[in-house]
Amino acid sequence: MDRREFMGAASAAVVAQGMAAAFGQSPQNGMPARIAPGERVVAPGKAGLLAPMALGLIISPDPEPEAALKRVQAMGFSNCFLSMDGYIGHFTPELAAQFRDLLEKYQLVATTVEVVGPGPMVWDFLRGPSTIGLVPEATRAARIDALRQASDFARQVGIGQVQTHCGFIPEDPEDPKYPGAVEAIRTVAQHCHGNGQYFLMETGQETPTTMSRMIRDVAMPNLAVGLDTANLILYGKANPVDAVDILGPHVRSIHAKDGRWPTDPNKLGEEVLIGQGLVDFRKVFTKLHAIGYAGAVTIERETSGPQQIEDVKNEKIYLERILREVVG
Repeated sequence: MDRREFMGAASAAVVAQGMAAAFGQSPQNGMPARIAPGERVVAPGKAGLLAPMALGLIISPDPEPEAALKRVQAMGFSNCFLSMDGYIGHFTPELAAQFRDLLEKYQLVATTVEVVGPGPMVWDFLRGPSTIGLVPEATRAARIDALRQASDFARQVGIGQVQTHCGFIPEDPEDPKYPGAVEAIRTVAQHCHGNGQYFLMETGQETPTTMSRMIRDVAMPNLAVGLDTANLILYGKANPVDAVDILGPHVRSIHAKDGRWPTDPNKLGEEVLIGQGLVDFRKVFTKLHAIGYAGAVTIERETSGPQQIEDVKNEKIYLERILREVVG
């Protein structure tokens, strides 16, 4: 997806700048076990060895996964979040083996795999409701299939979380579209459950209350939340600080991103450099830390090329300072 691309051409220049190497981790071992009904899901492998609220980076590794992962390490991150839409239809055992080897080579933890396609997807208020996520019936079957592919790939690599945007989930549970959305999300959650994984709904197109209701109605022990701090603002749905009061116990991943409210009723709000928007990261992190959140904090910056690299470096410094105060 364009909003998550990280330019492969910049890799050599970044490494040449001599940025700090990532923290070392022991090699990945084993695969996730299947989950008994009611059993708490535990992410496999190295994810449990990360420091609490360790900073990571979201990347789209297609078409040069080694360059992308090398860049993550060179920028001083210990972990990454894999946006894998470029591999839909091509999740082979060979690809899984390649990623296992590269993650070990660069001593990185992959915390989560995400796919949101196949398209079309229009990221606005006009066509977004009919094109994004598992709510639209026209693309639902293809996206369920893509998420199953991603889950199976993640199992082979040893990654314990799969994430997606579920879409503009109806606020009204009596809406005719609501039961189909519940069943679609349950279908994916069941597949991930069989692979020993959490299935995460990324915040954005729905209010926190609607997402909370969906978790209740799907009734799967492995259904959880990927908290995108900016999306709640960009879609005009909630303040992320307040959203933690509703969704906090279900949060298993964080996209650290900043933004401003939508002022054009047709367009999403503006995503901006962390620290220049409306997200109070200190309050968000403090609340999550207080209720026991220990997962990664993944930086997502929706610029591209050299500007994205510079932005991420600055955002990393900004968030590291806050996390030292919150986590110690």
